Amino acid sequence: MERSLLVGFLGNTPFIKVVDFLIENSIFDYTKTEIAGNAGISRASLYGIWPMIEKYEIVKESRRIGNATLYKLNKDNPLVQNLIELDLKLSKEYVDSSAKKVRVGCKPF
Repeated sequence: MERSLLVGFLGNTPFIKVVDFLIENSIFDYTKTEIAGNAGISRASLYGIWPMIEKYEIVKESRRIGNATLYKLNKDNPLVQNLIELDLKLSKEYVDSSAKKVRVGCKPF
């Protein structure tokens, strides 16, 4: 799996991988098992960082299906909003620098 710009910038830690996954898939909700699997970390790692995710209100419960609780990114949280903004800025910077490289490498007709 290719690292995202956010993971590359902030570090390849379980916490950042989870935040990155949730930002990239913010319109959906997931169980803890799905979050761990899609973020590429073990359930044990997720349970290790889950108290921090709850403390900083990175996620919010969205619904329950039977015994399963589903969570989604808490876009109302100012910290989460800043992380989304950082992700967008990193993407813009990457696109801008890639475009400059392409223009510099172009040969005139």
